[in-house]
Amino acid sequence: MFRGWTGQQLQKFPAEFGLRGDMKAAAVVFLLVNCVSECHGWRCSPGPQLSGAAQIDAGQGQVVMRNDKQEVFFLSGSTWTRLGSVALKHVSVGPAGIWGVGASDMVYKYGGGDFLLSSGQSLQQVDAGGQSQTVGVTSSSTIHCLSFAASSAFRRNGLLSWETIPGQLMYSSCSSFGCWGVNSGHSIFFTIESCPNVHWVHVEGAAVMAEVGADGSVFVVNSNGNLYQRTGISARVPHGTGWFQVPLSETVKHASYDLGNLWLVISGGIIMKCSQ
Repeated sequence: MFRGWTGQQLQKFPAEFGLRGDMKAAAVVFLLVNCVSECHGWRCSPGPQLSGAAQIDAGQGQVVMRNDKQEVFFLSGSTWTRLGSVALKHVSVGPAGIWGVGASDMVYKYGGGDFLLSSGQSLQQVDAGGQSQTVGVTSSSTIHCLSFAASSAFRRNGLLSWETIPGQLMYSSCSSFGCWGVNSGHSIFFTIESCPNVHWVHVEGAAVMAEVGADGSVFVVNSNGNLYQRTGISARVPHGTGWFQVPLSETVKHASYDLGNLWLVISGGIIMKCSQ
């Protein structure tokens, strides 16, 4: 566990001792280096830090992150590098490339050194993790998908033909093993079908976000910031059989999983990297 330190304490600690700039970040990381957590097979340690981390996404061996200033960064080795100049409230990376949503729900795809604006559909959250589709949800919880061919062929200021999926969700995540989502009532849903012929199956539990990795591993975060992993997933039961709570002492703001690594943003904007 984190030996009694809360994310708020970790964030305030450097300021209380008069540290500034890089010294603040170094102090936070120094504290966390000695707070390695081993939780029923999950071993968590500090990842590369960047002040104000708010949302993280991993896919295709790449990791992207958004901070509380809506700036987007790409992880290269252990260094975060600014990605483009567009302010985004959500960013996602996967087989379809790097996609994002701006403050006014405009949809962007990264290409040619910056995020390129598209037209045709407004979204509040987008996911690029599907092998055959890009999926997003609107502020009114309608669900929309874009074929892999259409998303791959997108060019600057292009018109994208999104198709509407039955159902209502406020957050979605896809892989080749299916799509997971949660609605405004925190109910969890799963589908194995591809866009647009989707039939959602209700899964027990409650969450505010769900993330699925390329290997089918599924994690959700509930309204209290607790992290759960789906268990019993198989070809016969693709939606699994139960939930296991990953016992962290800090609340989780966002989670993403790829290539055996579980990336977390915990309270205080601290980035953690977990593996088994």
